[in-house]
Amino acid sequence: MRMHGDGGMIGARGRSACVVAAQVVSSAPMSANDTHRAIDAVWRIESPRLIAGLARMLRDVGLAEELAQDALVVALEQWPQSGVPDNPGAWLMTTAKRRAIDRLRRHKLLERKHVELMHALESEQETAVSQVEAALDDPIGDDLLRLIFTACHPVLSQEARVALTLRLLGGLSTDEIARAFLVPEATVAQRIVRAKRSLTKAKVPFEVPRGDELIERLSSVLGVIYLIFNEGYTATAGGDWVRPGLCEEALRLGRVLVGLMPREPEVHGLLSLMEIQASRLRARVDHRGEPVLLMGQNRAQWDQLLIRRGLVALEHAEKFGGTLGPYALQAAIAACHARAVTADATDWLRIAALYATLAEQHPSPVVELNRAVALSMAFGPEAGLAVVDALVADGALVNYHLLFAVRGDLLEKLGRKSEARSEFERAAELTRNERERALLQARAEACGDSV
Repeated sequence: MRMHGDGGMIGARGRSACVVAAQVVSSAPMSANDTHRAIDAVWRIESPRLIAGLARMLRDVGLAEELAQDALVVALEQWPQSGVPDNPGAWLMTTAKRRAIDRLRRHKLLERKHVELMHALESEQETAVSQVEAALDDPIGDDLLRLIFTACHPVLSQEARVALTLRLLGGLSTDEIARAFLVPEATVAQRIVRAKRSLTKAKVPFEVPRGDELIERLSSVLGVIYLIFNEGYTATAGGDWVRPGLCEEALRLGRVLVGLMPREPEVHGLLSLMEIQASRLRARVDHRGEPVLLMGQNRAQWDQLLIRRGLVALEHAEKFGGTLGPYALQAAIAACHARAVTADATDWLRIAALYATLAEQHPSPVVELNRAVALSMAFGPEAGLAVVDALVADGALVNYHLLFAVRGDLLEKLGRKSEARSEFERAAELTRNERERALLQARAEACGDSV
């Protein structure tokens, strides 16, 4: 969870992919470059469905991804000469199934599945394209849901879940994931390989869990998606304050999950939170890429469509949830900001009350830090400082730069400039984000040496 976050205009890559995908089915001649762009767009859109369908048949996520990649290689070889087929998703699935049959035959494995796949392929070849589409689309919701829960299985580390989710469900390459998280490509590749091996070794079933296990696993799924969003919303390290591409991927995954689990309140809650936060991405940086904090943002730049979508999702969370969960509560807090026409119009009393509920139901030091900020805005900096000082004494956030940034802000408001400067300097030392470090150093310098 980030401190009183901000987040905005998303979907640029998604919209461009849709434009290219629309060209895929066009009968107009396409250049080689256009064909490769079309293949890239198709892969982004279809790869999760393709991998999910193959994993359902083979019960092996690693093998499913490998066969899907094989189908992509064939497309890269054939489509520039033959043209993009009318139904590229079905083409890729049929090609991947052929590869699956060849693999099973070569290794003499699972003869029964071999026969089943042969019959399925022959049947598809004999049917019309519309029937193939229906056959592919019919089970795809369940397949995607199984893939999401498999990629986010607790047997994997958090880092492995994130990498595997972005690879299998986001269609991102290892290089793209590595650049997004500022880690070596080899590290990401190792995480993905080890994750797939771990799933195979643990014999993780390709299925949606039930009962209490579903609740536990859903928490893991939501946590992975929100972690991806947060890394895009406020980058942990590097020279960029935000990475909209990661926010976009998380939003897409959230929307897919809502479509697959439409009656789960926390799924709606997470989507609501991300939609509202993402509405502010465009306002979070100035023309030089420097951070703009929430209270200083130009609210005319907030994306009203995303805000409306977020508020609708929040209504669904409340409708299905009764007692709101942690994501829906955070979404309700974000909604308070979204509804305020100006920063001064923000309902800080309600925000403080919502944080109190969140702290009671889902206690954590970071929630307490957020509550301190809300209390300071509602009742004055002394009220917030009391909570922050208790967190400092507790020591749980000793390496969390935002603890000291908040304390510096409160001390500055109380006129305790010298103390505030020390806190901002400490926060600047702890953060790994270059833009954030520069902002904190500037705030420290602005405090001067006053007492």
